Amino acid sequence: MTGFLGQALLYIVPFLLVLTFIVTIHELGHFLVARAFGVKIDRFSLGFGKALFSRVDRRGVEWRLAWIPLGGYVKFAGDLDASSVPDQAGLAELKGRIVAEQGPGAERDYFHFKPVWQRALIVFAGPAANFLLAIALLTILFSVVGEQIVAPRVAQVQPGSPAAAAGFQPRDLITAVNGRPVRGGDEVTNIVILSAGDPLTFTVDRGGETLTLTATPERRLEQDEIAGRVRIARIGLGMYPLPQDYSFRRLNPIEAAGKGVETIGRVVGSTFRYLGRIFVGKESGDLLNGPLGIAKAAGGVTQQAVSVEAAPPLVAAYLALTLVQFAAIVSVGMGIVNLLPIPVLDGGHLMFYGYEAVARRPVPARVQEVGYRVGLALLAGLMLFATWNDLQKLSLFKFLGGLA
Repeated sequence: MTGFLGQALLYIVPFLLVLTFIVTIHELGHFLVARAFGVKIDRFSLGFGKALFSRVDRRGVEWRLAWIPLGGYVKFAGDLDASSVPDQAGLAELKGRIVAEQGPGAERDYFHFKPVWQRALIVFAGPAANFLLAIALLTILFSVVGEQIVAPRVAQVQPGSPAAAAGFQPRDLITAVNGRPVRGGDEVTNIVILSAGDPLTFTVDRGGETLTLTATPERRLEQDEIAGRVRIARIGLGMYPLPQDYSFRRLNPIEAAGKGVETIGRVVGSTFRYLGRIFVGKESGDLLNGPLGIAKAAGGVTQQAVSVEAAPPLVAAYLALTLVQFAAIVSVGMGIVNLLPIPVLDGGHLMFYGYEAVARRPVPARVQEVGYRVGLALLAGLMLFATWNDLQKLSLFKFLGGLA
């Protein structure tokens, strides 16, 4: 039992710490920009459901910690619920009620009666805060640790693989993919992963001679230490660099911030490319993670960090840096998900505000109502799909079958 509880804590505690931190920053983005525009706010909640702790500040904002720690929200005055959807009776009735209770002009302090550009900025501030957090965390990492570049040197070519068919040989150095220069092996891996079924052209340095080789990545089922079972695109190369292929440099704060922006931009671009490939049927969505997958990844990186053979202070420092890097990636993921054009998400609100800005009138109430219902269904479907992926990766079905 002790071992089981220890493993559970190893996965659950880091997951909840990282998730709570990222959700707090996301909601603070909404909160601070809304406060800057003079919006009246009823509640700032971390978690959903019944309150474990709450207090009301001098401005009338209830600060709440709820018992379901899987998200959070900012509730503006006049909201019907936590999703910032106007009262179903209509904005005119809402305005009349506010004026009747508080006097003419009081409605100007309410979110739904702010100019559309202010509402859009308030909504966008949540995902923007996630991206800024990720950049800040990576800036800290690059400033403290520095940047290590490991050149993509080929050490092994799997027989019968696309790489073998293309003519790769051990000690080849990959210098470009599809004409784009690459410096590190991680860049090559990321390109290959997002190119299943698409021919890739590799520029290779072989003993001073430049060659052009073409290989088409194919999906393979692999067991990853952190992600679990995944179906991922590979070409069949093992890359183990020579001593001269390693380079390392310290970055000053400005360089570190620039590297952080560049890294986040690459992650965002790769994510949207992957989502686009799912939409056109070129990817199955195996790499999408739900809460279980994120929890497993959090536990995996924590376990790797604490298993390092070093003095306790060094292990603690390594664990902190590992969780900072993990938090940066999860924060980017949260920002991207919230920008998807699905009603009930920030991206759906922005889509409605875009229509309002162009048409000079809000989206009709009936359309909004249907949109939010469809959005909830899509979001629920996405969560179910991601959770199904998590269960398959974790082989839980196989485990449960063994208990029968």
